[in-house]
Amino acid sequence: MPKIAIIGGSGIYNPDSFELIREEFPDTPYGKPSDPIMIGKINGVEVAFLYRHGKQHQHPPSSVPYRANMYALWKLGVEYVISACAVGSLKEEFRPGDLVICDQVIDFTRGRKLTYFYDQTVHISMPDPCCPYLNKIFAGAAEEMGIRYHLGGTYVCIEGPRFSSRAESRMFRSFGDLVGMTMIPEVTLCRELGMCYCSLATITDYDAWKDEAVTIDMVNKTMAECLDKVLRLLELGLPRIGKSDCCCAEAAEGCGSLKAIEKQ
Repeated sequence: MPKIAIIGGSGIYNPDSFELIREEFPDTPYGKPSDPIMIGKINGVEVAFLYRHGKQHQHPPSSVPYRANMYALWKLGVEYVISACAVGSLKEEFRPGDLVICDQVIDFTRGRKLTYFYDQTVHISMPDPCCPYLNKIFAGAAEEMGIRYHLGGTYVCIEGPRFSSRAESRMFRSFGDLVGMTMIPEVTLCRELGMCYCSLATITDYDAWKDEAVTIDMVNKTMAECLDKVLRLLELGLPRIGKSDCCCAEAAEGCGSLKAIEKQ
């Protein structure tokens, strides 16, 4: 069974480098995942791939079935979740086209199911939301590739699907380095399930705090230009993932979240 999952968009799924073995579309206590989970190999490494928004982009950020997605991956035996995403930059030095391997998150969402625990109290430790073990692996791969990247960055997660107003964008600059719409609750659900989470964020724009307004065409154009870089990063980094020395799984075990979820 795959121990690594990749969550991303249509561009991240590359049939030229992904050797498809089978598909799984399981029922979960939280409904169906966004799309059938494709299980195959990238550079000899077995992985599970899931379209976050669905193949037809039918799930906007606010209504992605996050709990079903993470639960389905966990039940498949996944231990490491790698998220490929697009973000806006809140800092001048974080340029469009750069890769950011995020390490922190701030939650500005409002209407999402954020946890598996609404009928009991489970306090989970998450001072470092993103897995330092995975971050180090992909930083090393990015260094070898010679691409512009940043190891560490605070992701401000907003509700969406609209982009920020200029006033909001200026406010977010006081808190973080990036703005996006999907890291919450993915990263928190992964921690509750004892899975490691890594966010490989491609900067597509400067959000609304600079002169140019953000459009979906701008986002799609920059992502397309950076796609080969992200795919190569995955090909280099995936074979290096072994046994983690992080505390992600320990946090779930320590608060009893895994036992509680198994009883649901």
